[in-house]
Amino acid sequence: MKFKVPHTLVLLFFLMIFALILTWVIPSGEFQTEVTDQGREMVVPGTFTEVAEKEMLSPLSLFTVVPRALADAQGIIFFVLIIGGALAVVRETGAIDALLGKMINRYGDKPFLLLFFAMFAFAAASATLGMAEEYIPFAVILISVCAALRLDAITAIGTMVIGYGIGYGIALMNPFTLLVAQEVAELQPASGIEYRAILAVPFLAVGFHHVWSYASKILEDPSKSLMAGAIATKASKGQTTYPEMTNRHIGVLAATLAALVLLVFGIYQYSWYLIELGAMFFALAVVVGIISKLSMNETAKVFGKGASELTATALLIGFARSIALLLEDGEVLHTVVNALATPLSSVGAEFSAVGMLFIQSILNFFIPSGSGQAFVTMPLMAPIGDLVGVSRQISVLAFQFGDGLMNMIVPTNPVLMGILGLAGISYDRWFKFIGPLILKLLVLASIALVVAVWIGYS
Repeated sequence: MKFKVPHTLVLLFFLMIFALILTWVIPSGEFQTEVTDQGREMVVPGTFTEVAEKEMLSPLSLFTVVPRALADAQGIIFFVLIIGGALAVVRETGAIDALLGKMINRYGDKPFLLLFFAMFAFAAASATLGMAEEYIPFAVILISVCAALRLDAITAIGTMVIGYGIGYGIALMNPFTLLVAQEVAELQPASGIEYRAILAVPFLAVGFHHVWSYASKILEDPSKSLMAGAIATKASKGQTTYPEMTNRHIGVLAATLAALVLLVFGIYQYSWYLIELGAMFFALAVVVGIISKLSMNETAKVFGKGASELTATALLIGFARSIALLLEDGEVLHTVVNALATPLSSVGAEFSAVGMLFIQSILNFFIPSGSGQAFVTMPLMAPIGDLVGVSRQISVLAFQFGDGLMNMIVPTNPVLMGILGLAGISYDRWFKFIGPLILKLLVLASIALVVAVWIGYS
């Protein structure tokens, strides 16, 4: 009997069970914490102690943690629902279809350039502005473009997610990961940017080669698509005819472009996040409805339908967050961190740097939040690096690689699972596509860390 990979929700529930078992079988422990001048709570290295009286979580926690996790992740969940509603209103006008028609006419015979510039744009925005959740609106558009080019949803989402993951991995000035980690490690903000900029070239080359090799095989033989046999989602179904561009379409597209420009400006200038961005997309839905002369009732109906289509995506996000909550409730998260970090003190600088990379990669499974991972691990990794001859800048680089690259594969990353859910890509199909690339990028990252040790990167 052929084994069938479980539904993504089932897979996440199995991971929740594994997390619960961990809370039973390994000691609870914690580091002492202190509050910095900036009001941030940080763990103090060398202060790990086991908790004398271990409190066993009840099996019922597997069920009570889900609504708690949904509440805890409500920001991104509601952001996704609002985006679904806003994009449904925009698509209802036919403006995106008209734009796609023009793009296909111009670049239909140049998919190489289209995919390359798309990946570069995603990587650049992540490396500088730390954009991630904000890409969700682009998923439907990119999938539709690729479908018209006879490419599948994995090609589209691969272009986006690989760009986003590499952008986080070689972050030039990402405020959510790099700047936080450098602050914790007491480094000058954005320092060491030259080496990271150089690394961007080989990392993007490897990432794009992976996507284009896959896309080329599909163009030659569509049966080689990993999506073959899958039921196409509404997002991944292409269409062969497109409406003519009208002034009303141009107005809708201009409003959408203005919203995206405002999004970038707000993030960069005013540190906007999910609340402000959600409000902006809601306002976009209202403005687009007015421009396209949809009635209020029509706009509301389309908005509600678009949001309802992402209910499953919202559940994936909540289940992913449940795993980390269980580890926190069982007080074993710091135990895991301590057990992984301690062995580094007994090996040489080069092995320590690579070891940090793999430890951060493992921790990303449990702490998919880049900022959260920086606060938990950097106070430990930085002093260990001091002892074994690894500069704090290299410790931060190892953190960046572990966080950014693993964002592309760990099923506990709510952004990844949300995008896959929106695109209708099951996790097993995605794993087959992204797994080989992750191995290649980890090897490249290891080489980059060893070179960093040799050149005294600091």
